[in-house]
Amino acid sequence: MTTATKLEVFDAKGKKAGSVDLPEAIFGAETNVPLIHQVVTAQLAAARQGTHKVKTRGERAGSGVKPFKQKGTGRARQGSVRMPQHRGGGIVHGPVPRDYSQRTPKKMIAAALIGVLSDRVRANRMHVVEGFGIADKPSTKAAREFLASVAPGNRVLVIIDREDELTALSVRNLPNVHVLFQDQLNAYDVIVSDDLVFTKAAFDGFVAGRAAKEDTK
Repeated sequence: MTTATKLEVFDAKGKKAGSVDLPEAIFGAETNVPLIHQVVTAQLAAARQGTHKVKTRGERAGSGVKPFKQKGTGRARQGSVRMPQHRGGGIVHGPVPRDYSQRTPKKMIAAALIGVLSDRVRANRMHVVEGFGIADKPSTKAAREFLASVAPGNRVLVIIDREDELTALSVRNLPNVHVLFQDQLNAYDVIVSDDLVFTKAAFDGFVAGRAAKEDTK
């Protein structure tokens, strides 16, 4: 399947308002599934807090005195009530605080994002809009109705410019809608979304940012 070189832009009324060019280097790449899996797994691992902790025998409260004498009771010898086999005793080989983050090269992260974006373009699941038509104050109702006409998927990722506060406030309470700034776009959020909706300002900013990174290599 070939990748389109242009994408139509729709206005707040759902009518065509022009088109944008889709750079081949960003939206025409091959989708490398193993690479995307590795990057997404690393991203999810980095999100783990790793603060789980259990108390060992030495950290449990309790007397260090033998619970009963060594011999003559007919029972197995015991040295302390803090031993693991006792109720309230320490835990053996339990979890301790650790860092789950994995080192992932920046080139791999960038390649994974480009791969999933290219896949969404080929599947006609990426959309660009002039704006949500929200001028004066935030309107969740207007945002919901507009997205229903533009993005048919159940889970929608909205990418906006950092200056677009009205849109951010309008879509943030919508169920199954996630909003990101264009410089926060990542492979995981694209993967878990059915449709991507860029505002024109966010799309231009994202493409310019990718082009600037390519020029610095």
